[in-house]
Amino acid sequence: MSESLSQLAKPVVTGIVIGAVAVLVVEFATGWVVTSSTAKEMAVNKADDAMVSSLTPICIDRFKNEKDKKTLLKALEKQSFWLRGDFVEEHGWATMPGSKKPNNQVASECANELVELDQKK
Repeated sequence: MSESLSQLAKPVVTGIVIGAVAVLVVEFATGWVVTSSTAKEMAVNKADDAMVSSLTPICIDRFKNEKDKKTLLKALEKQSFWLRGDFVEEHGWATMPGSKKPNNQVASECANELVELDQKK
């Protein structure tokens, strides 16, 4: 009887081990489980996105307070896509109160939104 129990136990244990490995592979491959470094990276990205989203309206408002905003907007639109953020930075619209340097992510997003606003008109 112990021999038949031993014969039965081998496939059961093998099945459990294979199943456990398969579950782990599927969980990690589909993103159901993330490592702590991945979770930290995701949190930093979310925080950066939130910061850019909250500061971009300030940048847009600063642009709207310019006296010759129509001319500035045309000049911004003439810039290549990659240089528009630099244009916004140079004019100081992406330099937030209390900061000495402009935020380049805010500048890029601000430039994109300004161009989009003009195209919607």
